[in-house]
Amino acid sequence: MLDDKNLVRRATPDEQFAEVTRGAVNLETEPELRARLKRSYETGVPLRIKWGADPTTPDIHLGHTVVLQRLRRFQEFGHLPVFIVGDFTATIGDPTGKNATRPPLSMDEVRQNAETYKSQVFKILDPERTEIRFNSEWLGKMTFADVIRLEARYTVMRMLERDDFAKRVREQRPISIHELVYPLAQGWDSVAVRADVELGGSDQLFNLLVGRQLMREEGLAPQVVLTGPILEGLDAKAVDGKIVGDKMSKSLGNYVGITEPPDVQFQKLMPIADELLWRYMQLLSSRSIGEIEEMRSKVAAAELHPNEAKALFAREIVARFHGDEAAGTAGDIQTVRVSLGEAASLPLNKLLVQAKLAESGAKAQAVIIQGGVTVDGERVTDWRRAVLPGSHDVTVGKRVKVRVEVA
Repeated sequence: MLDDKNLVRRATPDEQFAEVTRGAVNLETEPELRARLKRSYETGVPLRIKWGADPTTPDIHLGHTVVLQRLRRFQEFGHLPVFIVGDFTATIGDPTGKNATRPPLSMDEVRQNAETYKSQVFKILDPERTEIRFNSEWLGKMTFADVIRLEARYTVMRMLERDDFAKRVREQRPISIHELVYPLAQGWDSVAVRADVELGGSDQLFNLLVGRQLMREEGLAPQVVLTGPILEGLDAKAVDGKIVGDKMSKSLGNYVGITEPPDVQFQKLMPIADELLWRYMQLLSSRSIGEIEEMRSKVAAAELHPNEAKALFAREIVARFHGDEAAGTAGDIQTVRVSLGEAASLPLNKLLVQAKLAESGAKAQAVIIQGGVTVDGERVTDWRRAVLPGSHDVTVGKRVKVRVEVA
């Protein structure tokens, strides 16, 4: 196994830069990142790449893994991910990207979520080459005087430059004093772990820049700040050459959970728009930029069907979270057998119930009438439609597809 010193030399600084910055939104600053990659390459000393997350919910989806995939690229080049579990800051509540204060959690809730986060994060990162830190280690030891001295480094006017704070001021929504302290707490994390680079979503830019300033004031080399985009959901489309759609969200139902079953992950990814595939691959795939461009060229030249490209990507995602064996069988259509009994045919709503594709006849009728069911590629809206003996491919919604053997 290569040690970190050899790993940081497996690719040139320019090659590393191209991979770790792909799809980036903000970079503060390019010359600094290039210089640090060059120094690491020459000395064999890995960079410390910080990413922090407050464990406010137990589960994460692909949207959350955009930054993790970038962290993985750094790790593959021999650099050290420093994963900050915000067990202290999660009890404060950060409204980043929201229009209201995020409710703080109890320490018991935070610790339970933190354990789940760790198990999910290590489906992407190598746990043996990742440093895990809990920010209660340093923030929990601060006295009230320490907090006051930290607050004295920033003005209220400067803090209100943050987009979500500014929006709430315009809309006359309340901002609690403790929320103004949050960016300082996150910034102090960078001081505590001596970060070379901090990663985050584009909505975190303000907080990451606070860390950069605090490090400079502490006499440390300020961290490079690298942010990525917010991932669009499964229903996003290409409009005038741009991907347009809501961000991936559980509440909107346009997400792929990393703990969902292999077949569910596969079936959710197959219907995405062709242009969205390349966006997802750029941000989520472990394939290099060159490999992705080669695949895209083959699709453009009709040497590879778009659905084949989607299947390759979907299986990569399944393999990441469930292993190669699950990826090999993902997408195989499940076969369900339904008995006609004495009848010559079966109404479609009853077939759905027997095939366990609907909980009841009434729910089956509703989804059929709404146009959510296809039989052998044909959309059916008549729940009385007679299904004859034989093999039928039945799809319910955009996700569930089975082969129903009627006999």
